[in-house]
Amino acid sequence: MAAPTALCVDTPRKAGRLRRAVPRGTPPRGTAGGRTDLTPYAFLLPGFALFCLIVVYPLGRALQISFYDWAVVPTQVSQFVGFDNYLRGLQDSQFWLSMTNVGVYLVVTVPGQIVIGMFLAVLLDARLPARGLFRVLFYIPVITSWVVVALLFKYLFTTDGGAVNWVLHDVLGLIDHNVPWLQERWTGLLAVCVLGVWKGVGWAMVIFLAALTGVRTELKDAAAIDGANAWQRFMNVSLPAIRRTLLFVIVMLIIGGFNVFISILLMTDGGPAGSTEVPLTYMYKQAFEFLDFGYASALSFLLAIAIAVVSFVQFHLFRDDGSGAPR
Repeated sequence: MAAPTALCVDTPRKAGRLRRAVPRGTPPRGTAGGRTDLTPYAFLLPGFALFCLIVVYPLGRALQISFYDWAVVPTQVSQFVGFDNYLRGLQDSQFWLSMTNVGVYLVVTVPGQIVIGMFLAVLLDARLPARGLFRVLFYIPVITSWVVVALLFKYLFTTDGGAVNWVLHDVLGLIDHNVPWLQERWTGLLAVCVLGVWKGVGWAMVIFLAALTGVRTELKDAAAIDGANAWQRFMNVSLPAIRRTLLFVIVMLIIGGFNVFISILLMTDGGPAGSTEVPLTYMYKQAFEFLDFGYASALSFLLAIAIAVVSFVQFHLFRDDGSGAPR
C-alpha cells in the first residue's frame, strides 16, 4: 500500500511543477503571439465560398425574383409586385391540387417504404444464405437513374401493350378491359406511387439493416430465453432500440416525397388536365412553359414554408425528452 500512497502524495507536486513550467501570459493553443491562427479558416474558405455560390446566392436571387413580375428579356424592365405572387399562389386552386397530390404520394410511399424496408432488413439481418447478394439486388433500384426507371414504368403501365394490363387481363383474367393507368388521376398517382416505393425501399432497408446490426444480441437471447417469439422480440427489443433511426428515416422520406418530380413529369406529365400535378412540376411549367419566373419562385418559397412547418411538427412530436424515448 506504500506505492499508491507515494503516488498520491507526489501527484500535486508534479502538477505544481507543470504549472510553473508554463509561463503566465502564454497565448492559448490555436494562437500565434496572441493573434488567432487563421489556418483553419483558410481550409474552410473554399467550401464556404462554393456553398455561397451554389446555394446562398441562388436562394437570394430566387427570393428577389419572387417579388417581381420578372421579365425574361434583358431589355425589359421587371415590375415590382410585392407579395402579389404569394397571394396569387395561396388563391391558386391548381397549386392546392398539386399539394393534395403530393400529400397522397406521401401517405402511400412513406409507410410503404418503411414497412417493406423494415421487413427486408429483418430478413437480411438473420443468418440466411447469399445475404450479400440479396442486399445488392434490393439496393440496385436506389442507384438507378430516375429517368430510366420512370420511362420503364411508363411502358409497364401503358394502356395498350403494357405489361401490367397484359398480366391482369391476359394472364390472370382479373380485368375485362385494359385500364388506362396514366390517363386518369387516381390510377396515374397509383402508378407513380408504386415506382416511388419500388425505388426507395432499398434505401430504407439499408438504413434499418445498419441499425439492426447494432442491437445487442444478449438482449434478444434473453428475451428468447424468457419465451418471447420472433415477433415479440422484434417489437419489444429490436424496434425500441432503433427508434431514433426510424424517426430519421421518416423525416428523410417525407422531405424526399415533397421533391417528387421526374416520375410525374415523364409518366403523366401532370395530366390529364393537370390532375396529377405536384408542386415541383407545377412550378417547372410556370417557369419554363409560361415564363412566369416570379410566380414560380414564389411557389417554391411557399413549398419551402410548408416543408419547414411539417419538419417542425415532426421534431416537436418526436423530440427526445432526455430519457431516450420520444415525446
